[in-house]
Amino acid sequence: MNLLLSIEERRAKTGGPAFPSSHNGFGMTIRDYFASKAMGGLISNNSTDAQEIAQAAYIVADAMLERRKV
Repeated sequence: MNLLLSIEERRAKTGGPAFPSSHNGFGMTIRDYFASKAMGGLISNNSTDAQEIAQAAYIVADAMLERRKV
């Protein structure tokens, strides 16, 4: 079983790099970027459970990635 994703598989799953760099093409993914933005809103709502915040942030990020496909 190959544990490494191809570039195409990684891009499909994560939305690709949010801030691509010329030296390696990787970095923060769009999914991570969306999750970090959602996390700020969740924290400002006085949420304190880090696991719940992280899970909710990625649920929002995944929904945003799905919406981009429309």
